[in-house]
Amino acid sequence: MKTITTATGRTRGCLLLMLVWCLGCQTQRQNVPHYEVVVVGGGASGTMAAIQSAKLGTKTLLLEETPWLGGMLTSAGVSAIDGNYHLPSGLWEVFRQRIYNYYGGADSVKTGWVSNVMFEPKVAAAILDSLCLETPNLTVVKNCRVEALQSTKPGWQLQTLLNGSIQHYQADVLVDATELGDIVKAAGVPYDIGMEARINTGEAIAPVQANDIVQDLTYVAILQEYPIGSDHTIERPQGYDESVFYCCCKGICHPDTVKATLWDCDAMLEYGRLPNGQIMINWPIYGNDFYANAIDASPQERDALFEQAKWFTKCFIYYIQDKLGYRHLGLATDVFPTKDHFPLIPYHRESRRIEGMVRFTINHLARPYEQEVPLYRTGIAVGDYPVDHHHRAYPKHEELPDLHFYPVPSYSVPLGCLIPKAVDDLIVAEKSISVSNIVNGTTRLQPVCMLLGQAAGVLAALSSQQQLQPREVSVRQVQETLLHEGAMLQPYVDVDRHDTAYLPIQRVGSCGLIQAEGKNVGWSNLTLFHPDSMVTAPALAASLRQLSPNWAGELKANESGVPLTEAVDALLSVLDNHAAANRTAVSDIWAKYQWPNPDLQQPITRRQWAVLLDEWSNPFATEVDHWGRPIPSSN
Repeated sequence: MKTITTATGRTRGCLLLMLVWCLGCQTQRQNVPHYEVVVVGGGASGTMAAIQSAKLGTKTLLLEETPWLGGMLTSAGVSAIDGNYHLPSGLWEVFRQRIYNYYGGADSVKTGWVSNVMFEPKVAAAILDSLCLETPNLTVVKNCRVEALQSTKPGWQLQTLLNGSIQHYQADVLVDATELGDIVKAAGVPYDIGMEARINTGEAIAPVQANDIVQDLTYVAILQEYPIGSDHTIERPQGYDESVFYCCCKGICHPDTVKATLWDCDAMLEYGRLPNGQIMINWPIYGNDFYANAIDASPQERDALFEQAKWFTKCFIYYIQDKLGYRHLGLATDVFPTKDHFPLIPYHRESRRIEGMVRFTINHLARPYEQEVPLYRTGIAVGDYPVDHHHRAYPKHEELPDLHFYPVPSYSVPLGCLIPKAVDDLIVAEKSISVSNIVNGTTRLQPVCMLLGQAAGVLAALSSQQQLQPREVSVRQVQETLLHEGAMLQPYVDVDRHDTAYLPIQRVGSCGLIQAEGKNVGWSNLTLFHPDSMVTAPALAASLRQLSPNWAGELKANESGVPLTEAVDALLSVLDNHAAANRTAVSDIWAKYQWPNPDLQQPITRRQWAVLLDEWSNPFATEVDHWGRPIPSSN
């Protein structure tokens, strides 16, 4: 990887303008640097998109507006991972293992009760830098702001500002991984902001009427513990009103006056304790969440809103120090490369959301097998966090749907969510994908965004290499590539990735040949494949009918299940007879997967059935469209 870094400090977000570049300017741009894939935004999604694209041999450029990679993981200071603890998928798992290795293991990063993976922002930024440096074909340019964008049909030309100088780049495929979807805006992609109406998404918990209300953002702060008795109280902020924080923890606010749980004040601070003892202040209960819809604001308006959010966090810090008496806590001065010691950017929970090939709603997520279109078959990024919306800072939050930890099973985001419906040579990641406002409450979390980025990188590389539009790239090829790169397609928590049948189970599950069980247990959102359970006769028959809709055979089953010999005969009966005669013997398949010699009279398990289906029917050979529907072969 080649890295270009300037001496510029914190850069501000900007709203891009589509500029019409004169024909007379083209001569001087004949030597514009050309990249097959350009990723704009080096956040959680963008960094992974760039790494994955380059890993596949594609010349890739990553442009980041700040001095750090990582976005919400680093520049926004939210150094606490939410969810996917039991889903060790792809580049998210690579990142997590680097965190574990740095701090000395998984237990070393369970320092704050909000997360099982806590870390210092600068450590994560260094890890992401090292991952990029290890990746051939990747160039990273930091402190670089995209000023203008033009479609060159095919591809895009970008005008950037780097160190006060204008620089142009040419891209075959562009990935928008910005925090607020600014490339989406510049490229003319239709998008939504705020909550959709119930009639438009079919979500029973959506509001009756659409609105432009977005989730609260937060300007995080990180505090340092100094000796007890020392005083590090900041200057009282102008306009400070202590009453707005009375209910942040126990002591002043009567618990019967609020719906939220009131924690002990010490516990509130332990919420975000980092491995080095510093304390992340990102407290949602009458803390420093701040309402501001800056998504479509001008650059100047954004800056003003972000300064207000920072002021509000200063007020909360002053409250913690002055009213609650934690005067020995002061702003950490060695965390962020900023003069005021605050993060480089605020933490955005919501962005523009594109009109994509498909829109992923809570109905698809909660009941994947009951929908008219089986979007789960096109899954490319797994998640398991509850639907978590922050709206308490909105002035009329009581009138909004209660979406705080709405229970759902774990899920997989469909590939079509990353692809604009009508704009060519563009892929979208981070929080601007085509999901409903409600679903954004879970897909916005860090591991999901990292995995969305990885999928975007695969799609971008294949699109460029095959000279196809992203929407034309094979869904199954994207999925197979992701599997090869260690990513999960389906969030089966009970199938270890070292299981010899892991890949067949992922493929068969992604084809719907065997359905899993999604459930919510307290805070845990699960999808269970039950690999060691016996296949029931109805489930086995459903698999066969999917392969051959006219199959009308009978299965000899007993109380334990369907004998292996019956399952084998039934499966071969729906496959081409000539091809079946040349199938690998069952005993050879069992040996391939390191299983004991088969007992044909024993009931077949779901793991074994998945392997037979994968070996003999080759389910990924049947292409699907972006709605998960089989595409008939042209042969």
